[in-house]
Amino acid sequence: MCGIVAIAGTETVANRLVDGLKRLEYRGYDSAGIAVRAGPRVERRRAQGKIVNLEAVMAEAPIDGLMGIAHTRWATHGQPNEINAHPHMSGKVAIVHNGIIENFRELRDELQADGRSFESETDSEVIAQLIDKNMNDGMDAVDAFEAALKKLSGAFAIAAIFADDTDLLIGARKGSPLVLGYGEGEMFLGSDAIALAPFTRDVTYLEEGDWVVLTPDSHDIRNVNGERVNRPRVQSAVNESLIERGEYDHFMLKEIHEQPESLARSILPYIDQATQTLNLGDVADKMFAGADRAVAIACGTAYYAAHTAKYWFEQKARLALETDIASEFRYRNPVLPQTGPAMFVSQSGETADTLAALRYCRQNGTPAVAIVNVPESSIAREAAAIVPTHAGPEIGVASTKAFTAQLSVLAVLALNAAKARGHLLPGEEVQAVKSLLALPRKVTEALEAQDGIRAIAETLTQSRDVLFLGRGRYFPLALEGALKLKEVSYIHAEGYAAGELKHGPIALIEKDVPVVVIAPMDELFEKTISNVEEIRARGARVILISDPAGIKAAGNRADHVIPMPEGDEISLPVLAAVPLQLLAYHVAVAKGTDVDQPRNLAKSVTVE
Repeated sequence: MCGIVAIAGTETVANRLVDGLKRLEYRGYDSAGIAVRAGPRVERRRAQGKIVNLEAVMAEAPIDGLMGIAHTRWATHGQPNEINAHPHMSGKVAIVHNGIIENFRELRDELQADGRSFESETDSEVIAQLIDKNMNDGMDAVDAFEAALKKLSGAFAIAAIFADDTDLLIGARKGSPLVLGYGEGEMFLGSDAIALAPFTRDVTYLEEGDWVVLTPDSHDIRNVNGERVNRPRVQSAVNESLIERGEYDHFMLKEIHEQPESLARSILPYIDQATQTLNLGDVADKMFAGADRAVAIACGTAYYAAHTAKYWFEQKARLALETDIASEFRYRNPVLPQTGPAMFVSQSGETADTLAALRYCRQNGTPAVAIVNVPESSIAREAAAIVPTHAGPEIGVASTKAFTAQLSVLAVLALNAAKARGHLLPGEEVQAVKSLLALPRKVTEALEAQDGIRAIAETLTQSRDVLFLGRGRYFPLALEGALKLKEVSYIHAEGYAAGELKHGPIALIEKDVPVVVIAPMDELFEKTISNVEEIRARGARVILISDPAGIKAAGNRADHVIPMPEGDEISLPVLAAVPLQLLAYHVAVAKGTDVDQPRNLAKSVTVE
């Protein structure tokens, strides 16, 4: 969840390292720091809190050089303070580290028994200490680094520089991503291509277990066995304009408004517009045609996308789909499908629990389908098939456009599964394609409700609790709406299946409690409206999200109404996400919270 930037350069690096860190703020962090080789030594600057604090420290005590590493930290071991901030140093070695060293206590005890003293509480410091010890024992820097790697257990990405070597930068990855970038007489390392966007788009995505020895004009990639290997050199798809706020006050709002474009990018690769047919290659035939059942596994918002897809797979493809939270799935020794796939949904493609669940399925012979936003990610590389979402970089920690992209691609998968299983007639396929192609336009229409949503949001800023209700396909949307509000506004919110209201949650209903009800007109609309009547009878305040037909049928039974465009059973859950996102965003803005980087949260959860 931390961020790494490193440069082996021919020009000074300090300001460029900080610039790279700013592009990693979306991951979430609680401290930041840099280290550069300045003359015959390595110097560092660190600060608790945001990067602006680091910049202030550097203004008071400038440092610079041609070689450097930088880091944003999200605390795992040790308090989020300056002492525990990266880079960590020992002797002539400075390192930055993303991940968790699981055996750090044993290593620390061993090093302390050898007479070494530690400055921080972190697991990361043992890496610098191990490398330095190995160098003191007579190894050169490269051998010392490799020997240290062999003692580490856990998930990590590492970058290291050395006081004794003006040109040497070494990096490694195991379980956490690390990207190698190529410049003109310079080399770079970063946690992802976004960090390197200001410097280069010419990159190599290091593979699991790889480590790399860099100088400003050379690179030497080695695998887990220390053997020299070649890895593909590609052009990153990152467009730097996508990681600037532009006219928007926050990345979250920008990304909400980018959804028409991101949905088009996510849908069009899987549709033949000329014939109005679905075009997913042979993935559906191979994975779903003869399946007995399927499972879908994810975390957080991605899990709610998978939960929504459950209704599409079962109703359209007549395929039983079990959805599960990755952190639960991986530990309960689950019974897997005999002939069906496991689907793994992740924005980053590096989510630790989801990746571990995928590996469990692979070990047990269940084919994996990856629905990810990063085609070069670990989940994508280890799956039997990948169906990318094409949402583009998502900087705001609270997922918006990645969620709707996941929904749209899962809808495509469900429809293709229905076609492969003989449950989608040609006329139905044409209609489904039309519905998918209309999504970008209809999301644009949904965004037009923003001014009204902003006014409603103002009424929620003093609320202690907010409830969200939905039935059928809108139950997972109620869960997602509650999660969004919690994430960015810090208001306690819960989502419930509307039919469960009388089985407990109704005890929470009292005068003026806001209840957000997601109820477009469908076969369950009247049942949901009966729940609205029960809520209103107890004095709660109802905020209804519905389409024109639902708003008309509801009459005056809601205190506030948020309109959404009309649609069908495929498009309406995607459209319903937009007002939920806008509501959470405007409540957070009205409360003055840190919208793009909510407290305690990180974008990419690459450790347990």
